[in-house]
Amino acid sequence: MRQRTTIVLRRVVTPIALTSLLAGGLSLAASAAASSPDDTSTGSAAGSAAPAAIDAERCEANRAAGTITYLTGFDYAAAASMVEVYVAADRGYYDELCLDVEVRPSFSTANYPLIAAGEAQFASAGSFSEVLEYGQINETELVAVTIDGRSPIDVLILKPGTADELADLAGATIGIKGKLQPSVAAMLATADLADGEDYTTVLLDGFDPVAHIALDGIDGFPGYRSNEPGALERADVDFDLFDPADYDIPGSFGVTYTSRRFIEDHPTAAQDFVRASLRGLADAVADPEAAVGVAMALVTDGGNPNYLSEEGETFRWTTDAATIAGSATPEAPLGVPVPELLQAEVDAYHDVGLFPDGAPAITDALSLDLTDALYDDTGTLIWP
Repeated sequence: MRQRTTIVLRRVVTPIALTSLLAGGLSLAASAAASSPDDTSTGSAAGSAAPAAIDAERCEANRAAGTITYLTGFDYAAAASMVEVYVAADRGYYDELCLDVEVRPSFSTANYPLIAAGEAQFASAGSFSEVLEYGQINETELVAVTIDGRSPIDVLILKPGTADELADLAGATIGIKGKLQPSVAAMLATADLADGEDYTTVLLDGFDPVAHIALDGIDGFPGYRSNEPGALERADVDFDLFDPADYDIPGSFGVTYTSRRFIEDHPTAAQDFVRASLRGLADAVADPEAAVGVAMALVTDGGNPNYLSEEGETFRWTTDAATIAGSATPEAPLGVPVPELLQAEVDAYHDVGLFPDGAPAITDALSLDLTDALYDDTGTLIWP
């Protein structure tokens, strides 16, 4: 009997609980296992029960991988490197390739140790540099397998009238959530502005951009192009924006990664997970409204503890999808990592201090083998 993709309609951890969870040393998987059965539910995706699309030998090899757990980067948001997995699961693409996939809501910063420990097999990351940074610090072999966005997704949001050009930000105070994004730091560096010397950063509480822009004592704060600007527009709040992409700052977003160990142990399952996810990505880019609908069904069924809204997720995915589609070419189709762009990203971020121990080789955290054979010469995904 064929196994069906399952989507866990349970929040492994909330943003508020994340800090205490990690501080206590409890893994997300352990937290989930400790949950009460009354607080959880699981369900099969609404995909088709079509016959396997691959031969019996490959099908058996894929089944031998067992349950493949995929961790989202932010709950069930309709975001790059996440929405394609929802769509692929919903339409039965993993099932057709004999993959037993479990989609589990999580948060990107919590995913790295779980993948490294083999407690999950694939996860969403914020950027390629983020994967490299974690791997370098923790000496783990994490491997990016698909990269949706080929530019930074970060932007610098300012109170109106704060600056007409980057140089005007000399002496500014920028609010941050954790640390300043390297793409924003690299953008400010083009105007010879350095953190701690030419501008100051201070920690912010919470995630509400409407509250943040009203704060006294800061001039602005970083955000995601596909999130905070939309929230401010919906609240009818004026703001100015500087986008690193407009200053030719390299970057990436919407990254799916795994461990090198999983690729070596289950090469066909790893490649076919990527294949099905890329088909889901193509569908999601072609029909953003339908993709958001799939995400919102998961959000609603799961109780929506992070207050995701249809308006917000529509803004998020239509923004992400337009950026992703705009960079795709027959030579570099959707989701395929482009080494030259990734090298430029790492070099630029090293220059602003992201890699204090030296810029790592991008090959340490990159696999092109899984995508190289998945597209034909016209950039069309090959479905077996």
